[in-house]
Amino acid sequence: MTKALYSGTFDPITIGHIDIIETSLSVFDEVVVAVAVSRTKKPMFDIKDRVKLVENSLKRLPKIKVVAFDNLLVDLAYSLHIKHVIRGLRAVSDFEYEFQMGYANSSLNKNIRTVFFMPKVQNAFISSSIIRELIRFGGKFEHLVPKEISKDIYEIYHNRGN
Repeated sequence: MTKALYSGTFDPITIGHIDIIETSLSVFDEVVVAVAVSRTKKPMFDIKDRVKLVENSLKRLPKIKVVAFDNLLVDLAYSLHIKHVIRGLRAVSDFEYEFQMGYANSSLNKNIRTVFFMPKVQNAFISSSIIRELIRFGGKFEHLVPKEISKDIYEIYHNRGN
């Protein structure tokens, strides 16, 4: 069985992320979606909410596991016996950063291989940061996130007193 690890802050998860996960499932037997605590990014949603949003978004997909993590990705991969790390590429600007991260991970664990997937063209512009701005300013964001969680995102954000 080949397993892969797809990590991110998923703040919040988008239909672009789902696109990459679905593509990954066509190549790998199991995909572990790892939600990073990521204190340096100061996420809009806390880790428990992000994990729950990811889980609810992926219920319909087989062979998915969702975990939270707060350590090096290569250490998480090692602990889960995973050798393939999935990264999404939306534009040329993503490539340089992701390429460097792939090499950095490989330098820490020579068994780690980074696999790059591109989302469908209609999802290439979507980013969590765009969605966060839409949420903050009351813009329409529902078409950019999985339908299973659009109401949850709205409620979590507004129940925090925003």
